[in-house]
Amino acid sequence: MEVATEILKRRMSNIRETRDVNESRRYLDSVSISLPETENVSITDVIQEKVRGTWFSPKDADPDITILYCHGGGYSFYPKTYITFIALISLAIRARMFALDYSLAPEHRFPEQLEEALDAYRWLLQSGTNPKDVVIAGDSAGGNLTIALLLAARDLKLPQPALAVALSPPTDFAIELASMFSNEDSDWIDKRMLVQWADWFCDLEQRRNPLVSPQRADLRDLAPIYIQAGRAEILYDSIQAFADRAQREGADVVLESWEDMNHVFQLLGRYVPQSAEALERLGEVVDAQVRESKKTKIVLL
Repeated sequence: MEVATEILKRRMSNIRETRDVNESRRYLDSVSISLPETENVSITDVIQEKVRGTWFSPKDADPDITILYCHGGGYSFYPKTYITFIALISLAIRARMFALDYSLAPEHRFPEQLEEALDAYRWLLQSGTNPKDVVIAGDSAGGNLTIALLLAARDLKLPQPALAVALSPPTDFAIELASMFSNEDSDWIDKRMLVQWADWFCDLEQRRNPLVSPQRADLRDLAPIYIQAGRAEILYDSIQAFADRAQREGADVVLESWEDMNHVFQLLGRYVPQSAEALERLGEVVDAQVRESKKTKIVLL
C-alpha cells in the first residue's frame, strides 16, 4: 500500500507541474494495469447523440441489475487504468455496468457533466430498465457526481434508483476541514491538486451550489447512499461530516471507513487486503439492498 501510494504521489506531482491538461492525460494513459480476472468481463463501447460510455458485462452478471457508473479523475481525467478498475467493481457486484464517458474539465465545466449523467440515467429508464433495478455508483469526482445525480433526479421528479454507491466522494468544495492537512502525507492526492481541479470544474461562486457541494443540499427523499472512505485520506473529515448531517436529517446514508487507507484505495484490488475487503463489501451491500429486497417483494406478492 505504501509503495503504491508513493508511486501515485509521484505521478500526481508530475501532473500538477504540467500546465497542459492534454499532456497530463497522455501521461496518465502511459501506464495501464491489467489483471487476469478482468478477462471475465466483456467490454462494449456505446456512442450515441446524448450518451457516450462503455458497457462492462461479467460472465456471471445478474441480468436484473444495472449499474450506472461515474468515473473519478477530478472531473478532468479518465485514465485507461479505469478500464481495469471498473471491471473489478462489476465483478464484485456481479452486474453489468454502464460507465459514463462524460465530458471533461476544463474544456467542459459544471453543470455539463451532471447534464450528461442525467441523459444517461434517462436513457437507461427509457430503454425499459426499472429504476428499482438500477444502482448509481462512482468514485472520487464520480462519487460527487453520483450524489448530485440523485439530487437532480429528485428535483426533476425522476424516479430514484434502488441504491447509490460513492467511493471517497468530495462533498464540499467550499470548505477545508482538518484532514485536508493532517492526512496529506498519507494520501496520494493533496490540497493543491484539489484546488486546481475545482478551478477547472466550476466558478468560485458555484462551489456552494448543492449540486456541486452536496453537504449543503436538502438530503430528503433520496435513494439509500452507501459510502466507502479511507480514514487516511484528505477528504475524510468532509465525507464524515456529510454522512453525519445526512443521518441527522433522517436520510438513509451509511459510511464505512477503513483505517490507514487513503483515497479510492479500492483501486488496488486483491493486492491489498483492505481493498479486496471493500470490493467484497460492495457486492454484499448490493445483495442486501437490491437483490434481497427484490426477493422479499416477490414473497410478499
